[in-house]
Amino acid sequence: MEVICSSSSVSVFVSSRNNLCFAPKMLPWNSLLVSSVKPQICNSISCVSLNASNRLGAFNPNKHQNGSFFWLIRRFNKRFAFQHVVLFRRNGRLLTKLRNHTINLRKLVKSSEKLKDLFPVLFVRIVLGMMIFMAITIPVSKSPSWALTEENLLFLEAWRTIDRAYVDKSFNGQSWFRYRENALRNEPMNNREQTYAAIKKMLATLDDPFTRFLEPEKFKSLRSGTQGALIGVGLSIGYPTGNDGALSGLMVISASPGGPASRASIAPGDLILAIDDFSTETMDIYDAAERLQGAEGSEVQLKIQSGPEIKQLSLTRENISLNPVRSRVCETPGMGKGTSKIGYIKLTSFNQNASAAVKEAIETLRRDNVDAFVLDLRNNSGGLFPEGIEIARIWLNKGVIVYICDSRGVRDIYDTDGTNAIAASEPLAVLVNKGTASASEILAGALKDNKRAVLLGEPTFGKGKIQSVFELSDGSGLAVTVARYETPDHIDINKVGITPDHPLPASFPKNDDGFCGCIGDPASGCFLNKVGLFSR
Repeated sequence: MEVICSSSSVSVFVSSRNNLCFAPKMLPWNSLLVSSVKPQICNSISCVSLNASNRLGAFNPNKHQNGSFFWLIRRFNKRFAFQHVVLFRRNGRLLTKLRNHTINLRKLVKSSEKLKDLFPVLFVRIVLGMMIFMAITIPVSKSPSWALTEENLLFLEAWRTIDRAYVDKSFNGQSWFRYRENALRNEPMNNREQTYAAIKKMLATLDDPFTRFLEPEKFKSLRSGTQGALIGVGLSIGYPTGNDGALSGLMVISASPGGPASRASIAPGDLILAIDDFSTETMDIYDAAERLQGAEGSEVQLKIQSGPEIKQLSLTRENISLNPVRSRVCETPGMGKGTSKIGYIKLTSFNQNASAAVKEAIETLRRDNVDAFVLDLRNNSGGLFPEGIEIARIWLNKGVIVYICDSRGVRDIYDTDGTNAIAASEPLAVLVNKGTASASEILAGALKDNKRAVLLGEPTFGKGKIQSVFELSDGSGLAVTVARYETPDHIDINKVGITPDHPLPASFPKNDDGFCGCIGDPASGCFLNKVGLFSR
């Protein structure tokens, strides 16, 4: 807004989000020059200024003796309706109502000249004063307002978290601000249970199964899964993906080696149809995770579909170690005399210890004089995104690791300059399968696209979205899809996965003992020599 005033000052204030633009002015009575004013928009509030270009003459009471009051009303009305007054509107309602009242006021003032001949001047002045007051105050008094309760504030905290963090700024094609206003008016929030229900209903409108509300116990359970150990059956689960639209239930992404589920031969790709007789058809992964965990030594009943076979299993919960790395030295026949040593690293998850554990494994294997590495990401369902980035930096001298994208394109780039690289020169092979998901796919994609490693196995799971977890003030939380990612070659792998360079032999084992046997024994049916491991 551009305003030029003589002997006056102008200040402008615009609120940061909610919602008012103020343009107060101190105006001299006798002399004012106002330049043309253009509308201003501030978020959902519009500051609308009507054209003002005429210089106002000074009021001379001697010149308007009998009609001084009516002259003053006309001048006030003219300035109020057409000169420099700045009107504020929210969604157009206030401006429209105030304009209508102003037009009615003008008609009233015109008719006042007829009334002054019929009624005493004092009476007319009183009536007109009341009408002016009502014309200005009625539109303002009708603007909505209400006192926010503690439950409302918790709902708004969740709403703001989605507003700021969610990847899709169209919010699945809806007005996110309008949803907030409607929910505060119409959704019951008289207790915590109702507030949680309102938050879940709000998130359901996004049609994103990975953006979920977590009650305090579920939030605590999710955090424990990234911090070292938990009691359960050793399963990582997700939603069925790809073209299997007819599939219902939850899909096994991986089973922790040596855990109860692995010993029961539950494999990646199997479907969990029920947990303790509760169908998983409409169950979310956080409800399922809570049901799978429990007291050590207690049992959980699972209904599993493996291919066409459906089986009932009873598993005993136990303490599942989340030490994410196992390593060993494997010997393979060399090109000449003697043998060649390969360092094998099995990475099972990306918890908060993952990158440090990988560094420690590399240093330990180097002391055993290995000359190449194999990184096994099979059945690794992911975990903490920052740990995946740090592990990629261990192996790369330079290059892009991942592009973070939103609905408008690339939003951020994670790369490396080699500062943290400790194993950027030795030959590297990466093993993947359909249980390789999320952060594992980010790492595998970075190593493949930068030509740092050869990928062997089968296409990965195809989870190309990134979630962040946010804690709310009452201990509950939100898991929010904050971005999608693309590999360094700008490949969106969501629901598609990463295609490896070569398949592994069908009989190739999934455990570290079996791996060393296959690459060390040429007579083995799964034998894979060093050339087969590291050549493109």
